[in-house]
This record gives sequence, structure tokens and C-alpha cells, in this order.
Amino acid sequence: MQSTYTVTGMTCGHCVSSVTEEVGAIAGVTEVLVDLATGAVRVTSESELDPRAVAEAVEEAGYELAP
Repeated sequence: MQSTYTVTGMTCGHCVSSVTEEVGAIAGVTEVLVDLATGAVRVTSESELDPRAVAEAVEEAGYELAP
């Protein structure tokens, strides 16, 4: 399954790495692609993800999901 989220506050490559690492650590996630220019984060997973888990991972990285 693929889901796309928008993350606010990312400004550099380190931001992208942090979000990729935290979201990628969620059980079942197989791929995370982050577009710094748009803030889009595309997550591929084995099954449907709980959006709260994604929000928590993004917050752990120091950023927020856009409403």
C-alpha cells in the first residue's frame, strides 16, 4: 500500500534523512520517499498504516504532518 503525507518544517537534506529514518522504522514500512521541495512523504507498506503512527514518527524526527 502507498500513502502520501505532507510534512512541514523540513529545510535540508538532514531533515529528509531524519524523516526517512523515523518513518522507515515503523513496522511494515518497506519504502519512504521524501520530496524536500514539496514536503511530500510517500510511504510504501505491507499493509495499511495507522496515520497516528506516521504522525508520531514525523514528530520524533522534529517535524509535523500538515493538516
